[in-house]
Amino acid sequence: MKSNTFKGYFFAIVATLAFSNVYIFSKAALNEVHLAQFGLYWFAIGTVLSFVYAWSSKKLKQLKVLSKKQVRILISLGLLEILTTSSFFISINIIEDPAVTSFLGNMYPVMVTMGGVFILKEKFGWIEIIGVILALTGAFVISYTGGTSLKTFFIKGTGVVFINAIFATAASLVVKVHVKKLSPELLNLNRSTWLLVFSVIMFFVYKQSIIIPVSALKNIAVGAVLGPFLAILTVYYSFRYIEASRSSIVQSLKGIFVLIGAFFVFKSFPLPHQLVGGIITVFGVLIMTLAQAGVFKKSLPTSQKGVSK
Repeated sequence: MKSNTFKGYFFAIVATLAFSNVYIFSKAALNEVHLAQFGLYWFAIGTVLSFVYAWSSKKLKQLKVLSKKQVRILISLGLLEILTTSSFFISINIIEDPAVTSFLGNMYPVMVTMGGVFILKEKFGWIEIIGVILALTGAFVISYTGGTSLKTFFIKGTGVVFINAIFATAASLVVKVHVKKLSPELLNLNRSTWLLVFSVIMFFVYKQSIIIPVSALKNIAVGAVLGPFLAILTVYYSFRYIEASRSSIVQSLKGIFVLIGAFFVFKSFPLPHQLVGGIITVFGVLIMTLAQAGVFKKSLPTSQKGVSK
Protein backbone atom coordinates (compact mmCIF):
# COMPACT_ATOMS: atom_id res chain seq x y z
CA MET A 1 0.00 0.00 0.00
CA LYS A 2 2.78 2.45 0.91
CA SER A 3 4.63 1.67 -2.32
CA ASN A 4 1.49 2.42 -4.33
CA THR A 5 1.07 5.73 -2.50
CA PHE A 6 4.70 6.60 -3.26
CA LYS A 7 4.13 5.78 -6.94
CA GLY A 8 1.04 7.96 -7.00
CA TYR A 9 2.82 10.98 -5.57
CA PHE A 10 5.87 10.37 -7.77
CA PHE A 11 3.74 10.47 -10.92
CA ALA A 12 1.90 13.54 -9.60
CA ILE A 13 5.21 15.35 -9.05
CA VAL A 14 6.44 14.46 -12.55
CA ALA A 15 3.15 15.72 -13.95
CA THR A 16 3.53 18.95 -11.96
CA LEU A 17 7.00 19.64 -13.36
CA ALA A 18 5.85 18.83 -16.90
CA PHE A 19 2.71 20.98 -16.60
CA SER A 20 4.77 23.88 -15.28
CA ASN A 21 6.78 23.94 -18.49
CA VAL A 22 3.61 23.71 -20.60
CA TYR A 23 2.61 27.18 -19.39
CA ILE A 24 5.96 28.60 -20.48
CA PHE A 25 6.38 26.91 -23.87
CA SER A 26 2.74 27.30 -24.91
CA LYS A 27 2.74 31.00 -24.02
CA ALA A 28 5.98 31.51 -25.98
CA ALA A 29 4.48 29.77 -29.03
CA LEU A 30 1.13 31.57 -28.80
CA ASN A 31 2.98 34.90 -28.83
CA GLU A 32 3.98 34.04 -32.42
CA VAL A 33 1.17 31.95 -33.94
CA HIS A 34 -2.62 31.76 -34.10
CA LEU A 35 -4.36 29.45 -31.62
CA ALA A 36 -5.57 27.23 -34.49
CA GLN A 37 -2.02 26.84 -35.86
CA PHE A 38 -0.75 26.12 -32.38
CA GLY A 39 -3.36 23.42 -31.74
CA LEU A 40 -2.67 21.64 -35.03
CA TYR A 41 1.06 21.19 -34.39
CA TRP A 42 0.76 20.73 -30.62
CA PHE A 43 -1.71 17.86 -30.75
CA ALA A 44 -0.28 16.29 -33.89
CA ILE A 45 2.98 15.78 -32.00
CA GLY A 46 1.13 14.67 -28.87
CA THR A 47 -1.01 12.16 -30.78
CA VAL A 48 1.96 10.61 -32.57
CA LEU A 49 3.87 10.19 -29.30
CA SER A 50 0.82 8.79 -27.51
CA PHE A 51 0.15 6.31 -30.34
CA VAL A 52 3.77 5.10 -30.45
CA TYR A 53 3.86 4.65 -26.67
CA ALA A 54 0.50 2.85 -26.56
CA TRP A 55 1.57 0.59 -29.43
CA SER A 56 4.99 -0.21 -27.92
CA SER A 57 3.40 -1.02 -24.54
CA LYS A 58 0.83 -3.24 -26.32
CA LYS A 59 -2.11 -1.30 -24.90
CA LEU A 60 -3.78 -0.86 -28.31
CA LYS A 61 -5.07 -4.42 -28.01
CA GLN A 62 -7.60 -3.08 -25.54
CA LEU A 63 -9.43 -1.41 -28.44
CA LYS A 64 -10.63 -4.83 -29.63
CA VAL A 65 -12.33 -5.69 -26.35
CA LEU A 66 -13.93 -2.37 -25.44
CA SER A 67 -17.51 -2.60 -24.23
CA LYS A 68 -20.20 -0.20 -25.43
CA LYS A 69 -20.07 1.52 -22.04
CA GLN A 70 -16.30 2.03 -22.33
CA VAL A 71 -16.70 3.47 -25.84
CA ARG A 72 -19.26 5.93 -24.48
CA ILE A 73 -16.84 6.86 -21.70
CA LEU A 74 -14.03 7.53 -24.20
CA ILE A 75 -16.35 9.67 -26.33
CA SER A 76 -17.55 11.62 -23.29
CA LEU A 77 -13.97 12.15 -22.14
CA GLY A 78 -12.98 13.30 -25.61
CA LEU A 79 -15.69 15.97 -25.65
CA LEU A 80 -14.82 17.06 -22.11
CA GLU A 81 -11.14 17.32 -23.02
CA ILE A 82 -11.94 19.51 -26.03
CA LEU A 83 -13.79 21.94 -23.76
CA THR A 84 -11.15 21.71 -21.01
CA THR A 85 -8.07 22.12 -23.19
CA SER A 86 -9.58 24.81 -25.43
CA SER A 87 -10.48 26.95 -22.41
CA PHE A 88 -7.02 26.32 -20.93
CA PHE A 89 -5.09 27.60 -23.94
CA ILE A 90 -7.54 30.46 -24.46
CA SER A 91 -6.76 31.58 -20.91
CA ILE A 92 -3.02 31.23 -21.58
CA ASN A 93 -3.48 33.39 -24.68
CA ILE A 94 -5.55 36.07 -22.90
CA ILE A 95 -3.70 36.47 -19.59
CA GLU A 96 -0.34 38.17 -20.05
CA ASP A 97 1.60 36.47 -17.26
CA PRO A 98 1.49 32.62 -17.29
CA ALA A 99 2.26 32.59 -13.55
CA VAL A 100 -1.03 34.42 -12.89
CA THR A 101 -2.87 31.87 -15.05
CA SER A 102 -1.24 29.05 -13.11
CA PHE A 103 -2.14 30.50 -9.70
CA LEU A 104 -5.74 31.02 -10.81
CA GLY A 105 -5.70 27.41 -11.93
CA ASN A 106 -5.65 26.40 -8.26
CA MET A 107 -9.43 26.63 -8.46
CA TYR A 108 -9.15 23.22 -10.14
CA PRO A 109 -7.87 21.21 -7.13
CA VAL A 110 -10.52 22.87 -4.98
CA MET A 111 -13.23 21.71 -7.36
CA VAL A 112 -11.70 18.25 -7.70
CA THR A 113 -11.62 17.95 -3.92
CA MET A 114 -15.27 18.97 -3.63
CA GLY A 115 -16.17 16.62 -6.48
CA GLY A 116 -14.28 13.81 -4.77
CA VAL A 117 -16.32 14.40 -1.62
CA PHE A 118 -19.77 14.59 -3.18
CA ILE A 119 -19.32 12.15 -6.08
CA LEU A 120 -16.56 9.72 -5.10
CA LYS A 121 -17.41 9.87 -1.36
CA GLU A 122 -13.85 10.82 -0.37
CA LYS A 123 -13.38 12.08 3.21
CA PHE A 124 -13.59 15.80 3.97
CA GLY A 125 -13.32 17.70 7.28
CA TRP A 126 -13.31 21.20 8.72
CA ILE A 127 -9.56 21.68 8.11
CA GLU A 128 -10.12 20.99 4.40
CA ILE A 129 -12.87 23.64 4.48
CA ILE A 130 -10.30 26.17 5.74
CA GLY A 131 -8.02 25.19 2.84
CA VAL A 132 -10.86 25.64 0.35
CA ILE A 133 -11.68 29.10 1.74
CA LEU A 134 -8.00 30.15 1.55
CA ALA A 135 -7.60 28.86 -2.01
CA LEU A 136 -10.73 30.65 -3.22
CA THR A 137 -9.75 33.82 -1.36
CA GLY A 138 -6.34 33.74 -3.03
CA ALA A 139 -7.96 33.31 -6.44
CA PHE A 140 -10.18 36.32 -5.73
CA VAL A 141 -7.17 38.45 -4.71
CA ILE A 142 -5.25 37.46 -7.85
CA SER A 143 -8.08 38.27 -10.23
CA TYR A 144 -9.27 41.50 -8.55
CA THR A 145 -8.43 44.63 -10.54
CA GLY A 146 -9.80 47.34 -8.28
CA GLY A 147 -12.61 48.15 -10.70
CA THR A 148 -16.21 48.67 -9.62
CA SER A 149 -18.18 47.43 -12.62
CA LEU A 150 -18.72 43.78 -13.48
CA LYS A 151 -16.56 44.11 -16.61
CA THR A 152 -13.59 45.62 -14.79
CA PHE A 153 -13.86 43.84 -11.43
CA PHE A 154 -11.70 40.86 -12.48
CA ILE A 155 -8.76 40.62 -14.88
CA LYS A 156 -9.52 39.39 -18.39
CA GLY A 157 -9.48 35.62 -18.62
CA THR A 158 -10.63 34.89 -15.05
CA GLY A 159 -13.96 33.54 -16.25
CA VAL A 160 -12.23 31.31 -18.81
CA VAL A 161 -9.99 29.82 -16.08
CA PHE A 162 -13.07 29.15 -13.94
CA ILE A 163 -14.82 27.39 -16.83
CA ASN A 164 -11.64 25.40 -17.48
CA ALA A 165 -11.58 24.28 -13.83
CA ILE A 166 -15.16 23.00 -14.07
CA PHE A 167 -14.53 20.94 -17.21
CA ALA A 168 -11.14 19.71 -15.94
CA THR A 169 -12.77 18.56 -12.71
CA ALA A 170 -15.44 16.61 -14.59
CA ALA A 171 -12.81 14.94 -16.79
CA SER A 172 -10.57 14.09 -13.80
CA LEU A 173 -13.40 12.45 -11.87
CA VAL A 174 -14.46 10.38 -14.88
CA VAL A 175 -10.87 9.24 -15.41
CA LYS A 176 -10.41 8.44 -11.72
CA VAL A 177 -13.46 6.16 -11.73
CA HIS A 178 -12.49 4.27 -14.89
CA VAL A 179 -8.67 4.41 -15.01
CA LYS A 180 -8.29 0.90 -13.59
CA LYS A 181 -10.33 -0.59 -16.44
CA LEU A 182 -9.08 1.71 -19.20
CA SER A 183 -5.29 1.99 -19.31
CA PRO A 184 -3.62 5.42 -18.95
CA GLU A 185 -2.00 4.84 -22.36
CA LEU A 186 -5.38 4.38 -24.05
CA LEU A 187 -6.92 7.33 -22.19
CA ASN A 188 -4.03 9.55 -23.22
CA LEU A 189 -4.27 8.48 -26.87
CA ASN A 190 -8.03 9.03 -26.82
CA ARG A 191 -7.55 12.55 -25.45
CA SER A 192 -4.87 13.53 -27.96
CA THR A 193 -6.81 12.11 -30.92
CA TRP A 194 -9.98 14.02 -30.10
CA LEU A 195 -8.03 17.22 -29.60
CA LEU A 196 -6.15 16.73 -32.88
CA VAL A 197 -9.41 16.23 -34.79
CA PHE A 198 -10.85 19.36 -33.20
CA SER A 199 -7.66 21.32 -33.96
CA VAL A 200 -7.75 20.28 -37.63
CA ILE A 201 -11.35 21.49 -37.89
CA MET A 202 -10.49 24.83 -36.26
CA PHE A 203 -7.44 25.16 -38.51
CA PHE A 204 -9.65 25.10 -41.61
CA VAL A 205 -12.41 27.20 -40.01
CA TYR A 206 -9.93 30.02 -39.33
CA LYS A 207 -8.14 29.45 -42.67
CA GLN A 208 -4.65 29.58 -41.21
CA SER A 209 -1.33 28.94 -42.94
CA ILE A 210 0.52 25.68 -42.33
CA ILE A 211 3.79 27.63 -42.26
CA ILE A 212 4.88 28.91 -38.84
CA PRO A 213 8.14 30.39 -37.49
CA VAL A 214 10.87 27.91 -36.59
CA SER A 215 11.12 29.37 -33.08
CA ALA A 216 7.40 28.72 -32.52
CA LEU A 217 7.76 25.18 -33.84
CA LYS A 218 10.60 24.50 -31.39
CA ASN A 219 8.52 25.74 -28.44
CA ILE A 220 5.54 23.70 -29.60
CA ALA A 221 7.66 20.54 -30.01
CA VAL A 222 9.13 20.76 -26.50
CA GLY A 223 5.82 21.74 -24.95
CA ALA A 224 3.91 18.96 -26.73
CA VAL A 225 6.31 16.33 -25.41
CA LEU A 226 5.88 17.66 -21.87
CA GLY A 227 2.15 18.39 -22.08
CA PRO A 228 -0.11 16.16 -24.22
CA PHE A 229 2.26 13.24 -23.74
CA LEU A 230 4.27 13.21 -20.48
CA ALA A 231 2.12 15.38 -18.18
CA ILE A 232 -1.25 13.86 -19.05
CA LEU A 233 0.12 10.31 -19.01
CA THR A 234 1.67 10.70 -15.56
CA VAL A 235 -1.52 12.32 -14.23
CA TYR A 236 -3.48 9.25 -15.33
CA TYR A 237 -0.87 7.00 -13.73
CA SER A 238 -1.13 8.95 -10.46
CA PHE A 239 -4.92 8.42 -10.43
CA ARG A 240 -4.25 4.68 -10.28
CA TYR A 241 -2.50 4.91 -6.93
CA ILE A 242 -3.84 7.97 -5.05
CA GLU A 243 -7.09 9.89 -4.77
CA ALA A 244 -7.88 12.35 -7.57
CA SER A 245 -7.98 15.21 -5.05
CA ARG A 246 -4.50 14.39 -3.69
CA SER A 247 -3.01 14.21 -7.18
CA SER A 248 -4.54 17.54 -8.22
CA ILE A 249 -3.37 19.16 -4.98
CA VAL A 250 0.25 18.19 -5.68
CA GLN A 251 -0.16 19.66 -9.16
CA SER A 252 -1.27 22.99 -7.67
CA LEU A 253 2.36 23.64 -6.67
CA LYS A 254 3.15 24.19 -10.34
CA GLY A 255 2.44 27.89 -9.81
CA ILE A 256 5.78 28.25 -8.02
CA PHE A 257 7.68 26.67 -10.92
CA VAL A 258 5.75 28.70 -13.50
CA LEU A 259 6.52 31.87 -11.55
CA ILE A 260 10.26 31.18 -11.74
CA GLY A 261 10.14 30.11 -15.39
CA ALA A 262 8.07 33.10 -16.50
CA PHE A 263 10.49 35.48 -14.80
CA PHE A 264 13.53 34.08 -16.62
CA VAL A 265 11.86 33.57 -20.02
CA PHE A 266 9.46 36.54 -20.29
CA LYS A 267 10.97 38.84 -17.64
CA SER A 268 7.46 39.08 -16.21
CA PHE A 269 6.41 39.03 -12.60
CA PRO A 270 2.92 39.19 -11.03
CA LEU A 271 1.74 42.38 -9.37
CA PRO A 272 2.29 42.40 -5.58
CA HIS A 273 -1.34 41.59 -4.76
CA GLN A 274 -1.36 38.82 -7.39
CA LEU A 275 1.76 37.27 -5.87
CA VAL A 276 0.21 37.41 -2.40
CA GLY A 277 -2.99 35.86 -3.75
CA GLY A 278 -0.98 33.13 -5.46
CA ILE A 279 0.81 32.27 -2.23
CA ILE A 280 -2.53 32.16 -0.40
CA THR A 281 -3.94 29.69 -2.95
CA VAL A 282 -0.88 27.46 -2.59
CA PHE A 283 -1.19 27.48 1.22
CA GLY A 284 -4.89 26.71 0.97
CA VAL A 285 -4.27 23.76 -1.33
CA LEU A 286 -1.43 22.48 0.86
CA ILE A 287 -3.69 22.58 3.92
CA MET A 288 -6.21 20.44 2.03
CA THR A 289 -3.44 18.02 1.05
CA LEU A 290 -2.07 17.61 4.55
CA ALA A 291 -5.52 17.29 6.06
CA GLN A 292 -6.52 14.56 3.62
CA ALA A 293 -3.24 12.78 4.29
CA GLY A 294 -4.18 12.69 7.99
CA VAL A 295 -1.32 14.93 9.17
CA PHE A 296 -3.59 16.97 11.44
CA LYS A 297 -5.25 13.96 13.06
CA LYS A 298 -4.32 13.35 16.69
CA SER A 299 -2.94 9.89 17.33
CA LEU A 300 -4.57 7.77 20.00
CA PRO A 301 -2.89 7.51 23.42
CA THR A 302 -0.70 4.43 23.80
CA SER A 303 -3.09 2.96 26.35
CA GLN A 304 -5.94 3.06 23.80
CA LYS A 305 -4.07 1.54 20.88
CA GLY A 306 -5.21 -1.91 20.00
CA VAL A 307 -8.23 -1.73 22.34
CA SER A 308 -11.45 -2.73 20.65
CA LYS A 309 -14.87 -1.49 21.62
